Amino acid sequence: MGDRRRGRELALQILFQIDLGKDEKPLTLEDCRKDFLENQDENPEIKDFAYQLAKGTLENLEKIDALIKERLKNWDFSRIASVDRNIIRSAVYELVFRDEIPVAVTINEAIEIAKDYSGKESSKFVNGILDKIKKDKDIIKHDNGGK
Repeated sequence: MGDRRRGRELALQILFQIDLGKDEKPLTLEDCRKDFLENQDENPEIKDFAYQLAKGTLENLEKIDALIKERLKNWDFSRIASVDRNIIRSAVYELVFRDEIPVAVTINEAIEIAKDYSGKESSKFVNGILDKIKKDKDIIKHDNGGK
């Protein structure tokens, strides 16, 4: 497994923890960094990549969720399993806000992570949403002021 893949998995775990605890005992990104990420036996570059993905996703969460919701057909956003929702969220962050990461890499990594952490059907769902985001990427970038 590559370093970036491991970073994406750690970012997913952070986002999942925050998403799961939002109603009971809200966790912050810094809580997760201190209590989870710093305790991982990974090199600093992997941890930094994971932190940057989680941070960017959380900082843009409202916009990311809106982009996802706009592309759901016959499906309610709240019904998406938390793990799938957070795989999609972090991948959308990469697609829209991280131009240095190739689109195909982001989508393929998200699909593989969905297979590992969720299931075969989930990977198809993740692929479908991300493919719609990819097709609309230029429009989305324009709406973000080119960012």
